[in-house]
Amino acid sequence: MTAQVGIVLVSHSAEVAGAVAALAQGLAGGGATAPIAPAGGRPDGGLGTSSQLIVGAAREVDRGAGVALLVDLGSAVLTVKALLAEEDELPEGARLVDAPFVEGAVAALVTASAGGDLDAVVAAASEAYTYRKE
Repeated sequence: MTAQVGIVLVSHSAEVAGAVAALAQGLAGGGATAPIAPAGGRPDGGLGTSSQLIVGAAREVDRGAGVALLVDLGSAVLTVKALLAEEDELPEGARLVDAPFVEGAVAALVTASAGGDLDAVVAAASEAYTYRKE
């Protein structure tokens, strides 16, 4: 297995996380992409965030080159920060990414799929803040 950056999309909604993951995969050029997994909602299907789902998704996409975690709203940020503060919860090299959720996810996946390292993936996702829509 080749080391590759994995991506986790943390949303308060399972549907939103899944849809953004599917959109990013579709826009990443088709074919094989870097590993990406949604971690949305609560285990009971309700709205919210779940440490359990986030940890499971991070372990699923971990390919030894780090894991970029993109989040949608405030408490998702707090949940990921709490997990990062705990030793051995998330894979080594896991990093919270300050980026817009949809555009950042696409940029992160394209960069990771092209073989970018974690710093390049984080930079690409973060740069999505500068995308103009006018």
